[in-house]
Amino acid sequence: MTVPEAAEVGWYVHVPFCAKRCGYCSFNTAPLEDGAMARYLDALHREIDLLGALAWAPRVRLATVFFGGGTPSLLADDDMAAVLDGIRARFDVAPDAEITVECNPESVTREKLEGYRGAGVNRLSLGVQSLDDAILPRLGRLHDARGARAAFDAAREAGCANLSVDVMYGLPGLDLDGWARAVDAVLDWRPDHLSAYGLTLDAGSLWGAAGVEGIPAEQVQIDQYWRLARAAATRGLEHYEISNYARPGFRSRHNQIYWRAAEYLAAGPGACGFVGSTRYANVKATPRYCETLAAGALPIDSSEQLSSRQKLGERLILGLRTADGVPASWLETRLDGDERLRRRVDTWRAQALLAGADDRVRLTEAGFLLSDALFVDLL
Repeated sequence: MTVPEAAEVGWYVHVPFCAKRCGYCSFNTAPLEDGAMARYLDALHREIDLLGALAWAPRVRLATVFFGGGTPSLLADDDMAAVLDGIRARFDVAPDAEITVECNPESVTREKLEGYRGAGVNRLSLGVQSLDDAILPRLGRLHDARGARAAFDAAREAGCANLSVDVMYGLPGLDLDGWARAVDAVLDWRPDHLSAYGLTLDAGSLWGAAGVEGIPAEQVQIDQYWRLARAAATRGLEHYEISNYARPGFRSRHNQIYWRAAEYLAAGPGACGFVGSTRYANVKATPRYCETLAAGALPIDSSEQLSSRQKLGERLILGLRTADGVPASWLETRLDGDERLRRRVDTWRAQALLAGADDRVRLTEAGFLLSDALFVDLL
């Protein structure tokens, strides 16, 4: 594996298991069959040990650890503690490291979350997605609106002082009034962070393959986006990334590693990392992941060395996802010799989609909404 360039990196840990796969989900998931969690945990500990044995491991510090999935909150609290203890035994974890676990409402209790907190978890991301009890079962979610609120309260009672909530707009059957009620209700909970994603029918999802009826018209989805943006601003949340809002001081430190094109390690089936100039991915199938580690090998399935142009393009696109934007010099380097793109960027400025100040450029709120189309040109 390539040697990290930075002294501090993040670490993503993928927990693949789900009690039920959601229709919109295209992530790498696996059913929680008998014995599967124990085999996975054995393999994960082996992977942590192998990564910790690399020559450069003692020279890096972990600034963040993020457990994603799948449903990481299917891990028992003692298993979570054992994984984090294994990481600390092999790596220098910063005293103030942000340690996040994604949770589904039906899979957490106050007692489990107290155990997570005792293990060192200091940030939770609660996958609510919707508060409409007619829509939730259609998504494949196993909680209802009351259960979502109960899980949020349990997290607060367990001492979680950095709590994020995930919601989705553009869902089948979701009109603007229903979305407005959900937005107001979630904001009334006073989360520290809110992630809001528009529905996409990605390849690999059940809906992407079979389709789904009842998706709101494009203008309705746009109105839903603006309804949240304005409501969040009224409540004092900063819209600091296209899909993310935070109270001051509560931005996701781990996700900012991605958006800054910084380095992060990866563990778990299908997990992706970025070290030096190399992007790499673990094998996806959980049985093969376990078998590879049982044989004493790291489960890296593929890797790609990024060229300087690729790195610049990614830094631009990822950085422009954020309210901080990017240095104007980065954009100027990309525009050098490309008059077609320069004219296109001038058009974005004229349309108030791109703005600049203090030698930085950033997308406006309207630019965020059209970002996917803009980024195609930057590539």
